[in-house]
Amino acid sequence: MHRRASAALFALALWLLSGLSLPGAAQAEISIVTPPAAADTASADPVRLIERGQSLEGERRWGEALTFYEDALRKFPHDPAIERRLSLARAHYELSRRYSDPSYKKAITTMPEREALDLYSEVLLKIQSHYVETPNWKQLIDDSTQGYDVALTDPIFVEHNLPRVPQAQIDRFRRELNDYVASWQITSRHQARDAVVYIARLGRERLGLNNTVTILEYTCGATTGLDAYSTFLTADQLNEVYSQIEGNFVGLGVELKASDRALLILKVITGSPAEKAGIHAGDRIVTVDGQSTSTLTTDQAANLLQGKEGTFVLVTLQAPDSTTRQLRVRREQIEAPSVDGGRIIDPSTGVAYLRLHQFQKTTVRELDAELWRLHRLGMKSLILDLRNNPGGLLAVSVEVVDKFIEGGVIVSTRGRGPQEDYKYTAHAEGTWRMPLVVMIDGDSASASEIVAGAIRDHHRGVIVGTTSYGKWSVQGIFPLNQANAGLRLTTAKFYSPLNHSYSGIGVKPDVEIQQAAKPVVDAQGQVTSLENPSDAQLEAAVQLARDQVAKRQEQAINGARQSAAAGIR
Repeated sequence: MHRRASAALFALALWLLSGLSLPGAAQAEISIVTPPAAADTASADPVRLIERGQSLEGERRWGEALTFYEDALRKFPHDPAIERRLSLARAHYELSRRYSDPSYKKAITTMPEREALDLYSEVLLKIQSHYVETPNWKQLIDDSTQGYDVALTDPIFVEHNLPRVPQAQIDRFRRELNDYVASWQITSRHQARDAVVYIARLGRERLGLNNTVTILEYTCGATTGLDAYSTFLTADQLNEVYSQIEGNFVGLGVELKASDRALLILKVITGSPAEKAGIHAGDRIVTVDGQSTSTLTTDQAANLLQGKEGTFVLVTLQAPDSTTRQLRVRREQIEAPSVDGGRIIDPSTGVAYLRLHQFQKTTVRELDAELWRLHRLGMKSLILDLRNNPGGLLAVSVEVVDKFIEGGVIVSTRGRGPQEDYKYTAHAEGTWRMPLVVMIDGDSASASEIVAGAIRDHHRGVIVGTTSYGKWSVQGIFPLNQANAGLRLTTAKFYSPLNHSYSGIGVKPDVEIQQAAKPVVDAQGQVTSLENPSDAQLEAAVQLARDQVAKRQEQAINGARQSAAAGIR
């Protein structure tokens, strides 16, 4: 997500999910993932920020522009100019993602109009039945039309669908369409469907545009305007969602982000093909099978890296010292761990550390194994690192909290219908009672915020770092009957044990520590030793954990003295 809605990992296959619940299965919180910001928003006014963002727009770096404007909006909430640029960047970014997706490109060329309309109708029905708020059908058509209007100005869409249509003719159609839509009264999903039928036929008459192309644009637009986390999922994207939940995929075993027209490797999974080939965190991928990444969107480059199991990809890598090398890497099935880095970080006091990357189906099993291993090594206090954790399955985050809290509410959800209202509670059995420090930052989102919020509300541990992202909603994944596609839809909002919603606000740490620089990571993506001066947050967490151990030991000694004194009397 999210990571957060503004930050970004592409772990092949792409970590592209938002919070979700699976009908008949576990609910979940997995955040949207988009490329990272290219410029700092810390010290600028809105006008200067927009100027910086527009420079990214001018280079058509829509993913980075999207993230930049999201960060800017967090600094200047509800600024209308930033909101407009954010909306525009999101529309262009989503369009570029769709047209980088083989399954979507196949759909627009092979799907009959009737099937496309059935798909659109099914999406509208899901929105009416499950969306967290009562849908405004007129607003839905208005928002979809704005997205369609953006598509008609985007070279990717025009070159693919209208290569020989003069721009003046396209502009006349845009004006005509916007005049029509402005005058319409739309109060039901059936009227919304009829409107899209009319728009599709108008596009065919005025531009010769395939009806299915228009209908699919409105299908995608139906969810985009609802909120930042609801979206239409192509067949390939739906498969990636399920891979994310299971924690396995076919690929190289790396996590990537867009950075200066290259793909920066953030993490290499232990035992992966990338590790075996000699790829390291900090390397940049500059070409994929001879294609420069500087001319590709992140999705396009990531799609090139993906492929069938057993096939090879040729990548050119640039090391941090600017030296380059070329490697041929085999694509294999990857089992992506969600828990790693477990170690006794301070043997003298028994302070243990582990990092939780996201909440997937394997997380509880992995966490159990690590906790018992650390216990055998002498763990007396635990630092749980949730920094850069985008979220995951809601039920899994509840199970994680339940390991550290003896009783009471962990989190509650509330939606439009009673089936979405639920309270998750803790159980005393199997509780780990050692002192706890939880680390968060601005990229801790969704399910990781459930953990931080519950630990704080129950006074179970100390929260260290910076304010979390502020995504406090639940999304459901709904497979659709057409095109093997799906829908990610916000179905509920969640609340902390003390009934707080941190949506758009985030969980504030008990001890705020600004990070002067990102932690240095090794080839396995783990934080380097405590002596690394850049990780001030980790140093603060270790000191707090030491203090907790000392306090508990002092309490035990005082208790023993009091018992002895009582025995003497």
